[in-house]
Order: sequence, then structure tokens, then C-alpha cells
Amino acid sequence: MANSLTADVRRAATWSIVLSVLMIVAGVLAICVPVVAGVAITALVGWILIFSGLLHLGFAWRAGRAAGVVWEILLGIVYGAIGFYLLANPAAGLASLTLAIAFYLLIEGMLEFVLSFQLRPAPGSGWLLVDGIVTLLLAVMIWSTWPSSAAWVVGTLIGISMLFSGITRLMLSFAVRRVLS
Repeated sequence: MANSLTADVRRAATWSIVLSVLMIVAGVLAICVPVVAGVAITALVGWILIFSGLLHLGFAWRAGRAAGVVWEILLGIVYGAIGFYLLANPAAGLASLTLAIAFYLLIEGMLEFVLSFQLRPAPGSGWLLVDGIVTLLLAVMIWSTWPSSAAWVVGTLIGISMLFSGITRLMLSFAVRRVLS
């Protein structure tokens, strides 16, 4: 039984290594060709919004009150319309996503900045301040170069995330294999 469990964990770790390498390769490709990656992400978000819109329309039949039905139908229409817009206009959708990322980073940076001052006496709170400043600088950099930044922001950020997630997963998979040896 123990040998079977060890073999199963080893097989899972091997597949995890393979998937990690594929994730690293995909991350590097997204960083090298950020426009293509950005358009792909825009299309993915568009399809997710369409699917979500359909779910809202389906849930409208389950809503008990008339106001709930109307609300679900309106949400379904809005989600679907935005999804179709992203699919029909990938460049404009990519620019919109880039602007949304800049806005998100701006809010996140301000919150980290405030949190760093609230936690000021605590050890490590200086790192929150640094993180807040860097996040605010990224938001300003994206915002100030928008819409030209739309060509690289989404693809590059997704690529960096995939690269580091792949590296992290790869290291964890190797650690599991070492424990089994």
C-alpha cells in the first residue's frame, strides 16, 4: 500500500513538473509577445462574461420576486453585451482591461500605503509602504502611457505571473520528489 501511494505521488509530481515547464514556456511566450497574450486574455474575459450573462439569465427564472427577475435579466444583458463587445473589438477591449488594471493598482497601492501607516509600529510594516509605493508607481506608469500601454501591459503582467507560478510549482514538485527519494 505504501509503495502504491509513493508511486501515485511520484506520478503526480512528474505531471506537475511537466505542467510547470509548460506554464513557464507559456509565461515566457506571453512576455515576448504581449499583444497576442493580451488579445487572448481579452477574448477569454469576453467568453467568461458571456457565460456569466447566460447564467444570470438562467437564474432569472429561479428568482422569487419580480424585482429579482428584472435584476437578473438586466445583469445578464449587461454581462453579455460587455462580453460581446470585448470579442467584437479586441483592441478596444484590451485598452479597457489595461485601464481597469491601472485603476485596480491605484486603489491597491493607496490601500497598502494607508495600511502601512496603520501598522507602522509592527515589524515589517515598511515592506507594505514599499509595496504601496511600487504599486502606485506602476498604476501611474500605466495610466500616463495609456492607451499605448494597452499593447503590452496585460500580456506582460499575465506572462510574469505565469512564469513565476510555473517556477514556484516546479520547485515545489522537485521538493516533493526529493522527499520521496
